[in-house]
Parts: sequence; structure tokens; C-alpha cells
Amino acid sequence: MEIEKYIKIIGDSYYGYFNYLVNEMFYPSWHNYFWWLLGLSVGVWLLEIFLPWREKQAIFRKDFWLDGFYMFFNYFLFSLIAYNAISNVAVELFNDFLGLFGVENIVAIHIESWPRWAQFLLLFLIADFIQWNVHRLLHRVPALWEFHKVHHSVEEMGFAAHLRFHWMETILYKSAQYIPLAMIGYGLEDFFIVHIFTTAIGHLNHANIKLTYGPLKFILNNPVMHLWHHAKALPKNMPYGVNYGITLSLWDYLFKTDYIPHEGEYEPLGFDGMEEFPKTFWQQVTYPFFKKKSNEDAE
Repeated sequence: MEIEKYIKIIGDSYYGYFNYLVNEMFYPSWHNYFWWLLGLSVGVWLLEIFLPWREKQAIFRKDFWLDGFYMFFNYFLFSLIAYNAISNVAVELFNDFLGLFGVENIVAIHIESWPRWAQFLLLFLIADFIQWNVHRLLHRVPALWEFHKVHHSVEEMGFAAHLRFHWMETILYKSAQYIPLAMIGYGLEDFFIVHIFTTAIGHLNHANIKLTYGPLKFILNNPVMHLWHHAKALPKNMPYGVNYGITLSLWDYLFKTDYIPHEGEYEPLGFDGMEEFPKTFWQQVTYPFFKKKSNEDAE
């Protein structure tokens, strides 16, 4: 029966991911993401300590430990709790759906003959452009903004603020990326190097350091530019947000969503109504569901 196949996928996913997580934590290697994340985090944090942009900001800034928990929850624990099993079932369901129409392989563009660097470059550009568009939707669609508020509840920027986001964002980003990247024939193993690079840039973008990359600022996102994405006060002609770039600033300059009026060293961060936004992890991850329910009841 089909249901038995999906139950087996769920069981194998939990068993497989649990073993993966144990190996990640207790058996370090060059392809071990757990220790790469830890190393990058410590490295960027040391830059914040010895080369702080906002010197008045404490080393253990506001919500430092909350953001640290988000970092490991979103990148490791959430997959153990739900995402890995759900995504594996979703992929199988999608492939079974295509099978109804006689489609067994959705790879439309074969890049096996390309140089390895060109494969990675294409993967990086497509993935980042998809993320840029999803990020714009998170700001423009009211229901999605309720989830994205978690990330924008950061009041003091630091490296771990990069990974303070609602777990629903993982589902949204990965779902949007799956089909186009699968059509080009990319698999999970192709993401490792790109993922390490984008994680490093994301940590730096949120860090308490002054870095613009000089002329490369028109290509790479940076802390000075990204600070304005988190600014509480938005320009009147861009009420939904600015500087949506995840790793690349390129898309913002191309599509005219860039905004850096000045360095903004101590620019207030957040959004209107921050005072009423929950402060704990559990309250923040459940907030969008209860907020939506209360809005429906009011109607």
C-alpha cells in the first residue's frame, strides 16, 4: 500500500537524521556542518569583540542566548523534530504525482559536462535569486509577514541574529527552491560548499562589525547595507522594506530596492508594535498561528 511506503519514509527519515546529527556532533570532519557552523560563529563573534562597529553594544548583547538557541534549533533540531521527514514525504508525493502523467525524471537541464565551478556558480545564483524573491514576499504578504516578524524582532544586531527566524521560513524557502534546482539536476550534496559560504556571509551581515567589501558591495550583501533592512523607520516610497538581499546585494541594485542613506550605526531596529511582540522562543514560534486565529475570530 502507498500509505505504508510513506510511513516507512518517515521512519527512515527520523532514524537516518538522528544518526546524522549524532555523527555531526561527535565525529568532526571537513564535511561536518555542525562544526563548521560552530567555527564560523565563534570566528565572527571574535571579530565583533575585537573590532566592534557599535562600541556601546555589549558583547553578550540583548537576546544573545535566545538567538544562539534559534541558530541550533533552525539548523539542526527542527530537522530532527519534523522537517526532514516532512520534506522527504513531500518529495516522494511530488514524484508520485508526476508519475501519474508518465514523468519519471524532471531534470530538464543537464550540466554534468560543465566545469565544477560553473555548476556551483549557477546553483548559487539561482538559489540566491529565489531566496531574494521569497524574502520580498515575506515582507509584502501579510500572512507571511507574521512569520517573518520573528526575524525582525531583533533589536541589537549580532552574528546569531542571522538565524533567528520562524521554522516556517525554512519550509517556504526550501519549497520554492526545490523544483527549479531539481530540474537542473542538483542534489543535496551540491549544497554543502555553497551553504557554508552563504552562512558565513549571513553571519557577517548581521554582525556588529563595519564591513562593506569596497567595490564588491554592489555584488555582496554586507553589515552596513543589511542594517537598513532591519531599520524600524522605512522610506515612504518603499513601505514594505529595503535591501532584501540574502547573500548578494546585486538583486537590490538591479531592481531598485537598495537603500543606504547613511551608515546608520545606532539606527533603531524592529517594526511598529515591537513592544507587544512576544519575547520568548515558544511564544514567538506560536505567535503567527494565534495571531491569525485571533484575526479570523475578529472577522
